[in-house]
Amino acid sequence: MATKVFVIGVGMTKFEKPGSKDWDYPQMAKEAAEKSLVDANIRYDQVQQAAVGYCYGDSTCGQRAIYEVGLTGIPVYNVNNNCSTGSTALMMGRQLVKGNLAECVMCLGFEKMEKGSLGVKYQDRTNPLDQHVMAMMGSRGFNPKVPGAPQMFGNAGREHMEKYGSQPVHFAKIAEKNHRHSALNPYSQFRDIYSLDQISASKTVYEPLTKLQCCPTSDGAAAVILASEAFVRRHGLESQAVEIIGQSMATDRKSSFEGSCIKMVGADMTTAAAQDVYRQSGLGPQDVQVIELHDCFSANELITYEALGLCKTGEGHKLVDRGDVTFNGKWVVNPSGGLISKGHPLGATGLAQCCELNWQLRGMCGERQVPNARVALQHNLGLGGAAVVTMYRHGFPQARKPFTGRVNPALVADSLMPQAAAAAAEPAGFQSDTLFAQIKEGVAADGANLVKNIKGVYQFNITHGPNGATKEWTIDLKNGSGSVSNGKAGKADCTITVSDANFMALASGKANPQQLFMSGKIKLAGNMALAMKLDTVLKAKAPGAGAAGAA
Repeated sequence: MATKVFVIGVGMTKFEKPGSKDWDYPQMAKEAAEKSLVDANIRYDQVQQAAVGYCYGDSTCGQRAIYEVGLTGIPVYNVNNNCSTGSTALMMGRQLVKGNLAECVMCLGFEKMEKGSLGVKYQDRTNPLDQHVMAMMGSRGFNPKVPGAPQMFGNAGREHMEKYGSQPVHFAKIAEKNHRHSALNPYSQFRDIYSLDQISASKTVYEPLTKLQCCPTSDGAAAVILASEAFVRRHGLESQAVEIIGQSMATDRKSSFEGSCIKMVGADMTTAAAQDVYRQSGLGPQDVQVIELHDCFSANELITYEALGLCKTGEGHKLVDRGDVTFNGKWVVNPSGGLISKGHPLGATGLAQCCELNWQLRGMCGERQVPNARVALQHNLGLGGAAVVTMYRHGFPQARKPFTGRVNPALVADSLMPQAAAAAAEPAGFQSDTLFAQIKEGVAADGANLVKNIKGVYQFNITHGPNGATKEWTIDLKNGSGSVSNGKAGKADCTITVSDANFMALASGKANPQQLFMSGKIKLAGNMALAMKLDTVLKAKAPGAGAAGAA
């Protein structure tokens, strides 16, 4: 018998311009996954399976990303479905729970992208979009000087203008709305507000689309924890559990290749998936208050209004003119800022949409909160093709409570784990505090000799402290007579990341450093020669100081 499926925890990174931040996909994935676990108030060893989505990367990147969180041996499924990858991972996770194959599943998506427009990676095999491009060329031609994606969606916009009377200003209005929404979302890659004139006057990419109407490439990750009703009740998560009440994926049909660019970019896929979701849930667009949809280009948002049934075919621009798709309208569409402004790391996008909608249904979004949000609708599209539509509502409305955590993750994006960040403000209780105090005394007593022998700066990231808190220490054995300080102080030569408990076990000799490293329990970055001198650093205690293991 099929079971109900609930979202019990969500988490994501801030989306960043490719190359603007010194991180790799394992670090992105770790941040998002750990945030989702903190939100769900469960341990990683309670997760039974994982579906991990990404588009750009070698096989088993999903395992490498998950291993940052833990090594529990669970099944990990790698998912790639173009821009709908994140929602495909979500759907796979839901099917595992709904089919009683698992009680708790993590859905994780990430992307580390290159700068600039998307390109073709493999030139020696059939391109999966060859039929789509040929369909477009048959009616609109092809401009080799313009990237393919804006041509496809730009031509869909041109078709809408020719058939139904929409104008370039309607697409510009959609972009203006989404940029305005993003100003209130700390996770957005761009948070600038632009006037309608600025958007229309920005560089033309492919008429009617200008640069500010096109989503950027992005780095980032997002994660969602799904669970069965039994799991929710057993762990007392009713107050935050959001039920997935309908979900459907549709792929291309003959109409995608019969000459209409609107259909070629997935309108009929979207309609099919949406109608299936409305059938499953017994609800329709009139019951929805908040929507996150796939606005890779402003033209696609407009045609998706129609495909989702928000209006009749050919009337999407009328919704824009009436203000029906923003605050104080019928629906708030893309309160996060959408892909256009929030960013679009392909594997993470669908799960980031899920994060936003869950925060909205839990009433956590502050100034961007949609009033009286009870039912949410999600649309994620991938050319090639797949459209995934998902509907949510609070699973236990009678148990819903206002968010009472110390740091609201919907409003704080710049910490590894929001609740842990608050705990870190009160660092008392770290086992390693005593050891660092002893090292500080030792450096004060013999710093000159230590600097002469070590010649390096260490940064320690101590994780899993009280209430999951993280704390930083810097040991400078390179400058002056050396120093030990709480926090990050300048550029480190060697960075060591380890849990509070494992650090104490290492310092006391109870743990083998090689075993900790090989099992992923200690992470090293930077000068490995300095890492080999760690034992000398840990023994840099003042005469008479007690053993580290006694702390």
